[in-house]
Amino acid sequence: MKKLFISILSLFFVVSSFAQEEVEATSSGSSWIWGPSVGYQYQRGSFVKISGWGLFAPNLSQYMKIDAGANFTWMGSGTTVIPELGFTYYLSNRGIWPFIKAEATPYTITPKVGISLLSFVDIGLGYGIDINQKSGFKKLDGFTGSINLNLPLNFFIR
Repeated sequence: MKKLFISILSLFFVVSSFAQEEVEATSSGSSWIWGPSVGYQYQRGSFVKISGWGLFAPNLSQYMKIDAGANFTWMGSGTTVIPELGFTYYLSNRGIWPFIKAEATPYTITPKVGISLLSFVDIGLGYGIDINQKSGFKKLDGFTGSINLNLPLNFFIR
C-alpha cells in the first residue's frame, strides 16, 4: 500500500512539474481551425445551410471565419440549391462573441450582425439585398435570421 501511495504521489509530482512549461508550436501545427457547418436561415422562405469553414486569429482577441457552402430550399415545385460564400469577423474571444458577417450568393448580398457561443453556435440577424432575380423564383430580399452549428475538426491555433 505504501508503494502504491508513493507511486501515485510521484505521478502527480511529475505531471504538475510539466504543467507550467511553455511548449513551442511545432511546424506541423496549423494556425487555422476548420470544419463543417449546418444551419437554418429564414429569408422570405426557409433554407437549410451546409458549408465548410476555416477560422483564424489575426490577433489575440479577434477571429475571422471564411465559409463556402450551399443553401437548400424546397420553395415552389422543387428543390433549389444556391451556392454561398461568407466572411465573419468575431469582435471578441470571451464566451459570447459578437460578430459581423457578409454573405453573398448569385442572387443576394446579406450583411448580418449577431452573437456566437465560442464560434460553435452562431445566431445572426440581417437584411438581404436582391442583386439578381432567379428565374421562376421569388425575390430573396428582406430581413433574415439564421442559426448555425459549427463543428471544429481541429483545435490547434498557434
